[in-house]
Amino acid sequence: MKKQLFFFLLLVFVLNTLKAQTIQTDVLVVGNCNAAFAAGLQSAVSGVKTTVLLQAGGFDINPITGDLNSGLQAEFLKKMKGLDTDFTKQTANDVLKKWTDSTKNLTIIRDLLWIKAEKVGNNWNFKLSDGKTIKTKILINPADQKLNGALKITAPKNNWINLDYGTTTYRTSVASGKFTTKTTGIFFSMFDLFIPLQENFIWISDSQSMLIGQAAGATAAYAAFFKTKTSLTNLKTVQGELLNYKLNLIPFDDINPSDTNWKAIQMVGLTGVLKGEIKDNKVIFSPDTQVSADEIKQTITDYFYKAQIWFDDYKNSMMTLSSTLDMICYVGNKSPENTRKEVEKKWKTGYNFKSDFDLNKVINRREFAALLQDYMPPFNVNIDNKGKVVR
Repeated sequence: MKKQLFFFLLLVFVLNTLKAQTIQTDVLVVGNCNAAFAAGLQSAVSGVKTTVLLQAGGFDINPITGDLNSGLQAEFLKKMKGLDTDFTKQTANDVLKKWTDSTKNLTIIRDLLWIKAEKVGNNWNFKLSDGKTIKTKILINPADQKLNGALKITAPKNNWINLDYGTTTYRTSVASGKFTTKTTGIFFSMFDLFIPLQENFIWISDSQSMLIGQAAGATAAYAAFFKTKTSLTNLKTVQGELLNYKLNLIPFDDINPSDTNWKAIQMVGLTGVLKGEIKDNKVIFSPDTQVSADEIKQTITDYFYKAQIWFDDYKNSMMTLSSTLDMICYVGNKSPENTRKEVEKKWKTGYNFKSDFDLNKVINRREFAALLQDYMPPFNVNIDNKGKVVR
């Protein structure tokens, strides 16, 4: 009996020791670059347990120049500016250390190397130089080819894409605005974060971009939070999460995230109902430009069959506030009288529009985007991985 008790206690001791040496996390980011920081922070603030394995004493942040800044990158630059000192890697790391140390759900592991990386069942396992093991459900790799080699993964170089309205891929954007090839008019598709046949692995080929890092973090958090595969990630949910954290998904240079109507303009811009103009290597939304029926007709009817009937009967070339509300109510099955009263009430105080509420006025792009997203949102319509509408 004493012998059995001894072996039982020994077993309990061994199991407890192994448990103490195992770090369980929902999302693991391996790296200390710009993208690794943003991926780890966004994953954590999106509500899942996240670990960043730096393999160094701190983050190694490269300077950011020329980008259309938004999201965590804009917040980082704001914190750096507040120091009133020149950018150095040390000051950048000091800012990020203070930021990450105060972030819930986020653990930063410094000065430890991984010595073995493998996939075991549904988990990614990392043996560390201190003998401990990290087990994670979702792995984010910011451009570490050595890690890919250890995992026997071949990863392509997934590039940023120039905004081109000749295709619908821009509707799958989860980041935009990096300055490259003399323009900020580019975006990154969520589906380029995935590698075929590699579930729960997110690949970032651009290690120097916080913009794409933030997108990767939200994407990983979705799979972890909903306990699903990365291939089943809901694009609209991820886009909505990133917009909640002020990341530009369409690179409109003239609409700042601090703008009251920024989110609505981003959402409608993602659908292509209102397109930007590529001008001087930037994408311009032109919020004060009046809306014509021709520029919105085809895309809106692509999203809503019922809109075709309304446009068949509409003969004017420009969209007035009255006709916009009429279309919204007809296609969206809403009460014309109640909708008009609601919009009039919110015109100045809710939307912060500068113009007076006038049903006969020709509506501008800012006003049209806000009303469309509020009452008849094409953003909520499902699309496939190429951005085509799915009914």
